[in-house]
Amino acid sequence: MNSGKFSLKARLRSFGYAFRGLSLLIKNEHNSRIHFLAAVAVVILGFLLKISPQEWALILIAIGIVFISELINTSVEKLSDIIEPRYSEKIRNIKDYAAAAVFISALVSAIIGAIIFLPKLIDLL
Repeated sequence: MNSGKFSLKARLRSFGYAFRGLSLLIKNEHNSRIHFLAAVAVVILGFLLKISPQEWALILIAIGIVFISELINTSVEKLSDIIEPRYSEKIRNIKDYAAAAVFISALVSAIIGAIIFLPKLIDLL
């Protein structure tokens, strides 16, 4: 733990690290690009269908959870590959658990999207 004084410069630098991590995720991880495009589409649809503030809150939480789980999954995968570069059943299981977290978050997000958007889209027909 760093017991030094608060530094605005250090705080700003930490934001840079976070943005670099997001950039690396989008650049290097194919599934994250799919999640990103889906998030953009959902936000555009939200504006077009004029969803409520409560619906926006649910959508933004869902998007955030998907990206958080994708970041954690990618971190687990990269760290696992460093710890054990050869095939390991234990490492495989760990990676599968992390991948399942992404799957569940994406599935729940899709359900939230369907609950919010399907009635509005049906009303347009």
